[in-house]
Amino acid sequence: MIRSWLARRLLLGVAQSAAVLVLIFVLTEALPGDAAVALAGDSPDPERIALIRQAMQLDRPPAERFLGWLGELLHGDLGRSLVTGRTVSGYLADGLGVTLLLAALTLSLLVPLSLWLGMLAARREGSGLDRLISSTTLAVYAAPEFALGVLLSTVLALRLGWLPPTAVGGVAVDPAVLVLPVLVLLARPVCSISRLVRAGMLEALARPYVAQARRYGVPEWRVRWLHALPNALAPAAQQLARTCDWLLCGVVVVEALFVLPGLGSVLLDAVAARDVPVVQGLAVVFALLTVLLNLGADLVARRFSPRTELTR
Repeated sequence: MIRSWLARRLLLGVAQSAAVLVLIFVLTEALPGDAAVALAGDSPDPERIALIRQAMQLDRPPAERFLGWLGELLHGDLGRSLVTGRTVSGYLADGLGVTLLLAALTLSLLVPLSLWLGMLAARREGSGLDRLISSTTLAVYAAPEFALGVLLSTVLALRLGWLPPTAVGGVAVDPAVLVLPVLVLLARPVCSISRLVRAGMLEALARPYVAQARRYGVPEWRVRWLHALPNALAPAAQQLARTCDWLLCGVVVVEALFVLPGLGSVLLDAVAARDVPVVQGLAVVFALLTVLLNLGADLVARRFSPRTELTR
């Protein structure tokens, strides 16, 4: 049963990846304006536009260009920038470090903070502290990343002067430039996961095996941490796996807001310059990572809650 389920999920992942590749190509084709004219400059001549169109293979039918692009992807070639001539792999190598650093810092803080808030709210169910945590997390979760980033930058950086407002000058020069971006990336996932932990803990603590453990004199900390918590983690663990997927989207906004030289900034610059190969290459990387992370999220959910699959 496990093998058949895994085979179905892998086939679904392959189908999703194929659909994503088609969608990326169609969306880049649908960008407004003529990419060759945009790349030719302010006063382009027809000969230069024709050369650019030939370099971009815009003189070929879309289906032929898609098959050629797909063949290059299958050989590991993500393309080459039309503006700078650099390979997309080179852009990935330059920007991936900052993006992964942001994601790693966010996840390393996310897990303990979400567990602590969720456990604390569940332990004080119905109290003022529980209502404060629930209302605060709901309010923070409703705030868009861009608005939250502007608010934190205005208050903590410009008004109070505690932190640098942007990463101009480089991360290596002043690591404190990462504090505000990490806070923005951390805000919404902490709210959602802590609420899931709270709900799962309350459900687990109401089950008969917990009452039985308490009747046997098991210490309360063992009841909560060793008996209730593992059975409450299924939805929170799945949400945590999907948060890794969400971080790929969140870094685009955060890196643009705080001028961080990561993949998000590279992608936005490529879109502004109509550098189609870079846009397509980075979009493929983001999309395929999303498919893999969603597959991982399903595996995590099944690991913590295997009975849901057996009942289907």
